[in-house]
Amino acid sequence: MKILYYILPLIAGIMMTVQSGINSQLRAAIQHPLLAALISFLSGTAALIIMVMLSKQAIPTLQTFGGISWYKWIGGLLGAFVVTVTLVSVSRIGAANMFVLIIAGQLITAVIMDHFGLLGLQQSTITLQKTIGVLLLVGGVYLVTKK
Repeated sequence: MKILYYILPLIAGIMMTVQSGINSQLRAAIQHPLLAALISFLSGTAALIIMVMLSKQAIPTLQTFGGISWYKWIGGLLGAFVVTVTLVSVSRIGAANMFVLIIAGQLITAVIMDHFGLLGLQQSTITLQKTIGVLLLVGGVYLVTKK
């Protein structure tokens, strides 16, 4: 069953690429990048509302929500930024260039976050092997984006 935790992120990566193409097409059709991002989030929000209503998991109390640190509320803002950037960028630089840059940013940030155990992540020291992996990825970014 552990394989599922490797397969699902792979599928998520596939879906992110497809999503960026779809969102770019929506932006082109309506000529409004922010409205395209809003429509994307509204459809996702509708799907999540349905899933929450069908879920058997208990809804937290208002007191629970009130005790949540401010920064834990900004995930949606970060997501809105990511979706807006992808739907604007993909049509200008292509999916491969855009995603190789996104992946580089994700991996560099993830290695740093893991190293310091930021945001409650399990601490995992930066090793020579990880450093070489990041440098190889940065080299790959250069090769993919080079004209």
